[in-house]
Formats: sequence, structure tokens, C-alpha cells
Amino acid sequence: MPKPLDDERNMRDKDDSPNAAMVPHLNSVAILLDIDGTLLDLMPTPREVWVPPGLSNTLKALLERTSGALALVSGRSLDDIDRIFVPDRFPAIGGHGAELRLEPDSKAATACAPLLDKDLRRRLAAIATLCPGILLEDKGYSLALHYRLAPHAEKAIFEAVSLILREIPNSPIEVLPGKFVCEIKQSGFTKASGVRKLMMRPPFEGRRPLFIGDDVTDESVFAIMPDMNGLAFSVGHRAKGVNGHFGTPGDVREFLAHLLNDRPR
Repeated sequence: MPKPLDDERNMRDKDDSPNAAMVPHLNSVAILLDIDGTLLDLMPTPREVWVPPGLSNTLKALLERTSGALALVSGRSLDDIDRIFVPDRFPAIGGHGAELRLEPDSKAATACAPLLDKDLRRRLAAIATLCPGILLEDKGYSLALHYRLAPHAEKAIFEAVSLILREIPNSPIEVLPGKFVCEIKQSGFTKASGVRKLMMRPPFEGRRPLFIGDDVTDESVFAIMPDMNGLAFSVGHRAKGVNGHFGTPGDVREFLAHLLNDRPR
């Protein structure tokens, strides 16, 4: 298996590392988890991420112990999430809130149509040719330009995207910066809007949400946790407004395994 990137593996600040004692009993909590950089270690390309041994079993056990109130919350599409965790499926919010699946085998509801403007997609996709190492990912509801293999291209990528979008000022398009990625999607939905919808429906309704995320796109969910009496934890750094943070995805996986004990470590 590929090894985690050094910059992710070496983040070990644990001064306020969460522990199981901070979490309500599993029969009253809803567990909401980002994937890349939170559950799974970041890799040079999105297709290289892999699920460590034991993680799927932990997630399935937590899904059972919470009576189904566990969901993955990702910018990836549901199809891509299922590809990563195959053969297992989980309730999930995909496409930054564009897709919602309440049960592992239920049909997904969508918040919008895919990004259909072919000319816009073509122009944005062409930015990947600026230099070697820029990877284009078409998620259906968004386009992502990954530059982890070409970090020097960051400024050029965002400038090129801004130039294109200035020509269509009234278009409902927004840009999401992330960890070595520039993502372009339709406005009107976010991870936070997806979480709000999720928490209004069984089996999540009436539970106290616990959300763990690591990136800029997770900040919208961090911000709404106080409204829901929820708990929020970031990974790799202490984000604004969170209750604590983990050093690495490995720490998150260890924490989730300890939650099954329903008692402090």
C-alpha cells in the first residue's frame, strides 16, 4: 500500500486531543466523518487513497451501535465513496452536499443537477494543461484541480479560474480552496446544508452530532455545530470554533475504535 504523505504523517500536536470521555453515549450521538485527510491519509493523488485494515469494521460497528446514525461527509461523489470502501456502503453526504443517502442501500437524493455547462467545463479542464502534475478530477457536481504534485502552480491555477469566472459574473459558481486543490462547483449547497438536511431525518433526528473534518470545506460544518449542540473536531490543526483536534487520520481511527468501548480511554 502507498505510504501517507510526510506532511500529514508528521502532524502530531496532541495538546487538546479528544478522547472518548468527551462524547455522549452512542445511543444519543450521530457520528459525521469527512474522508480524505480525516479518516484516510492523504496521498499524492485522490485515486491512491486506501482504507486501512480494521477501519471498515469499526465504521460498521459504530453504524450498528448508533442505530444507523453514522454518515460520511465528503466532497467526493457517492459513487466514488462506494468505490473506496467497496464492498461496504455507508450513509453519506456526497459532492459537498449535492447528494444525500440516509441508509447504506437507499437511493440518494440530490440537491442540484450536475455542472452541465460544457463550455465552462472544457475551459476549466484546460487549466490542467498549465504544467505537468496538475490533475483534473470531474466529480459530476464539481471539477477539482489537484496540484499536490505541482505546488508551485497554485497561484497560476487560481488566477486562471478567476479569469474565467470574471467573464460570467452572474453564474451560480463558487470556488473552494482546499489542501493542494482548487474546486469549482455550483453555489447553493455545502457540506453544512447537507448536514442540516441529514440531521432533520431519522435515524439522525434528535441526536447530538459529532463531526470530524480537516479542510477548508469542513469549516461550514464546524460553524453550525453550536446550533445543534454538536461537537466538532479538526485534524492536523486546530480550526476555529472546534472542541479539540487530532494530529493525524491515524489518531481519528484510534479514537473511533475507542468509542466502541463507551467509556473513557
